[in-house]
Amino acid sequence: MSTIERAGTWQLGDRIVNRFGYGAMQLAGPGVFGPPRDPDAARAVLRAAVENGVNHIDTSDFYGPHVTNRLIRDALHPYRDGLRLVTKIGARRDGQGAWLPAFSRAELIGAVHDNLRNLGLEALDVVNLRSMFSVEGPAEGSLDEPLAVLAELREKGLVRHIGLSNVTPTQVRDARRSVPIVCVQNHYNLVHRHDDALIDELARDGIAYVPFFPLGGFSPLQSATLSAVAARLAATPMQVALAWLLQRAPNILVIPGTSSPAHLRENLAAAALELPDEAVAQLDRIG
Repeated sequence: MSTIERAGTWQLGDRIVNRFGYGAMQLAGPGVFGPPRDPDAARAVLRAAVENGVNHIDTSDFYGPHVTNRLIRDALHPYRDGLRLVTKIGARRDGQGAWLPAFSRAELIGAVHDNLRNLGLEALDVVNLRSMFSVEGPAEGSLDEPLAVLAELREKGLVRHIGLSNVTPTQVRDARRSVPIVCVQNHYNLVHRHDDALIDELARDGIAYVPFFPLGGFSPLQSATLSAVAARLAATPMQVALAWLLQRAPNILVIPGTSSPAHLRENLAAAALELPDEAVAQLDRIG
């Protein structure tokens, strides 16, 4: 069994994926805007991730924009059998890199076609609809119209499965009444745990939960308790934070991102880290 396989698997749409995946956001330039300083290194990280067993890559055409998808295509196309590329739509970038809503019918359809073209695909495995009622976090609002557009694109064969991102529990439940939802991608980590009840609800129904910013995002996790547990286990704090997520619930799929091959190897090693019960109890008290 490889290191990454020790984290187990979960159903994502019509395929089983390893629970340890890769998030491509950091492959773009600073602020997820523009090209990376070293495109060759970015492509090398992507190839290394797949060679080490990653078969779930999270991306979006508004990363860059267009940058990460083109890097993924350059590095990995033609894609290995079983590799699942998950993208998201619902936002766009302006000329200064600001994140703006892109929820109209024309914008959603255009975003799907942009993803298809830049990834070199005829159909997208999973498309997450990202709610943009607030750029600060989930906010209530109806997703009926954009979900109807995605359902139409699924009927046309351009989208295979639909997910949600940056959403409230109410939006998840409402969406599931109208279309099958295969995953929910929200901000969640050791210290940001607003979705505890939602994770358990989705686990009961076999739906994947994919935490973004699993290591804190642009501000890495800081905790004396986390550092102390990591020291006792001869691991890094970030490895412990990833291991905690994997042990938190069986439906959690982690997608830590990096543009460094060395950091990628460090992240992947967390798949084999088993936290003892006393460590989990300590870490649980952080949230």
